[in-house]
Amino acid sequence: MTIKDIAQLSGYGVATVSRVLNGHPGVSEATRQKVLAIVAEQGFQPNANAKHLKQRSGTSVAILVKGTMNMLFADLVEKLQTLLQNADQDAAVYYLDEDANEVVYACRLCRERKPKGIIFLGGDLKLFQADFSLITVPCVLLTNSARELGFCNLSSVTIDDGLAARQVIELLYSKGHRSIGLLGGNWSCSQIGYRRLTSCRDTCQRLGIPFDMDRQCQPCRYSMPDAYAATKTLLERCPDLTAIFAISDVMALGAIRALRDLGKRVPEDISVVGYDGIVIGQYSVPRLTTVRQDTQQLAQWGVDTLLRSFQRRIPPEHKVVPFHLVEGESVAQLH
Repeated sequence: MTIKDIAQLSGYGVATVSRVLNGHPGVSEATRQKVLAIVAEQGFQPNANAKHLKQRSGTSVAILVKGTMNMLFADLVEKLQTLLQNADQDAAVYYLDEDANEVVYACRLCRERKPKGIIFLGGDLKLFQADFSLITVPCVLLTNSARELGFCNLSSVTIDDGLAARQVIELLYSKGHRSIGLLGGNWSCSQIGYRRLTSCRDTCQRLGIPFDMDRQCQPCRYSMPDAYAATKTLLERCPDLTAIFAISDVMALGAIRALRDLGKRVPEDISVVGYDGIVIGQYSVPRLTTVRQDTQQLAQWGVDTLLRSFQRRIPPEHKVVPFHLVEGESVAQLH
């Protein structure tokens, strides 16, 4: 399987596919998602493309992206590449399926490509615990905290996911919602979704409203099609919901489409809240209420930390950056 095969399957030119694989701007989101879907479907490894073959071992920063349809990560990749380019650093981007083992992949990358450092976008802490000790180059994990892992070469930056989820439930509660569904994510205790889930559960219990995980929660992958199907499943099982909290904006947009197709109006019949603050949510109908993560701050801190670690041996740093709960048009006040 080559880049030419991906181009033929997708219907786009080799140059367009190359721009997608390397995270370059100037490609529409629809094109990007179609190409990445084929990449994931075929098991194609973007590190085999021409750009990476030309790069010398040990000179590039590897950016490992967990998931091919996460628009938050697409925004982060663009910002990371710009910041690294401004610092005269080469960057190679590698896309993995969201269920892949990113640490095992990084270990192989270190053997074969010898990157000077690695930035992980998303990560399962359980996988880091198992195999990260084999990696010796400086690394930064974005959007999850590695503080508890204690590795001397692994820094991290994230937002306070527990606090953000709590504020979402409190907002819905203040609007009169007492039957709230949770959509998306992986409930493993080492995943980001678990912190959001447990915070939702604890907040509902504190506010005295029901939260039955088996009935009110539906996991799914970070994609609109998966969220679309999961929303229908959730509503079949729990038709009395007045609000859905999707743990990513991509899922929230899939949920809104599913609700519309089920004859439900958003927010008049059911409210929807997302998570991430991606640009498309500002232009959806209705405009999305969401937890906005500051991708510029996340990227800047990640690159700055990695560059400092190149210059001298520094202890790992773990930072929590602010978030903003942005009220759009997708949440209604119940009377």
